[in-house]
Amino acid sequence: MRYAETDAMGIVHHAAYIVYFEEGRSHYMRERGSSYAEFEKSGQYMAVTEVHARYVRAARYDQKIRIRCWVEQIRSRGLTFQYELADYDTGDLLVTGTSKHICLDKEGHVIKFPAEWQAWLVG
Repeated sequence: MRYAETDAMGIVHHAAYIVYFEEGRSHYMRERGSSYAEFEKSGQYMAVTEVHARYVRAARYDQKIRIRCWVEQIRSRGLTFQYELADYDTGDLLVTGTSKHICLDKEGHVIKFPAEWQAWLVG
């Protein structure tokens, strides 16, 4: 955890976890052989519509964490990612969360999530 993300007590600020959720999503996509940038190049975008976090334990400055991310649900026009952030060494759970996303075209209209991207994300 970076110093800039902590408060005066060295505890990670709650808003920083949302950034780690994004890191988890990006890593999840890269591990599957593509990226969010590739998704955008194809003319689609995933807009975040909801984010939820449940704080189990405080993370602290310089603590190494492990981020686990997976697709919880895919619907015709969007999807839900699930997250777990845990201490890298002990495996102690720090935060769980979800983010919901809708699929948009270049003009910002809600569209159906492309079937090939759905299959790729859960495959």
